[in-house]
Amino acid sequence: MWERKELKQRAKEVLRTSYWKAFLVSIILVFVSGGGSPPSFNFGSFGSSGAQGSSGLEVDWEAIAPFIPVFIIIFIIVFLLAIAFRVFLLSPLEAGTMRYFKQAAEHEVNLNHIGYAFSKHRYWDIVKAMVWRIFLNFLWFLLLFIPGIVKSYAYSMVPFILADNPNIGYRRAVDLSKQMTRGHKFRIFVLDLSFLGWILLGMLVFFVGVLFVLPYVNATKAELYLKLRQLALKEGLTTEDELRLNQTPIA
Repeated sequence: MWERKELKQRAKEVLRTSYWKAFLVSIILVFVSGGGSPPSFNFGSFGSSGAQGSSGLEVDWEAIAPFIPVFIIIFIIVFLLAIAFRVFLLSPLEAGTMRYFKQAAEHEVNLNHIGYAFSKHRYWDIVKAMVWRIFLNFLWFLLLFIPGIVKSYAYSMVPFILADNPNIGYRRAVDLSKQMTRGHKFRIFVLDLSFLGWILLGMLVFFVGVLFVLPYVNATKAELYLKLRQLALKEGLTTEDELRLNQTPIA
């Protein structure tokens, strides 16, 4: 079993000599994992009739109608481009940032790990696994909010598993993450809650202070993965060969 204090202490030891590198990688991860908020659209300016705004100006729907199909097409194109951006660039970057934190926890601090996924030997396998994880999370959140949160914890080790073996297979990566987190999900939730005080403190400085807490959180999650990996190996859920722990990574 693992203890929160032990994981956090190890994370602090790693960050003593590499905090600013971890800070840079954490900033990248914020944007990669959707740190920005989507734009909001306010439709409250229209009256109950829908044909006249609160300013008293009448909307000429006949003049607008020919442009509606164009707007719809533009929206679809932008939506598809956003999905492609998330799938083909941000997902591999997320795996690369987790690779950085995992390797840092194993005493190899190297910013080059951020681009780890963009090798021809790894890229498509990592993309498929990350997309499969996103898709499953999406389906569970459509079902109910609480099951969605539970499953997000179940799939949380996928980027770390890919950091060990990017070619493990998208189904196997998800299945192994589920096995590794079985019986640990509530304790991982409590681990997340243990950072709440630091996050609230960071929010006092116009939310900017939260960014300085993220390296601590990410480094602790990497330590958690190493512990769960050790338990998985001990319980026979996986092998060192499957995770390529005794092999030189393919360049």
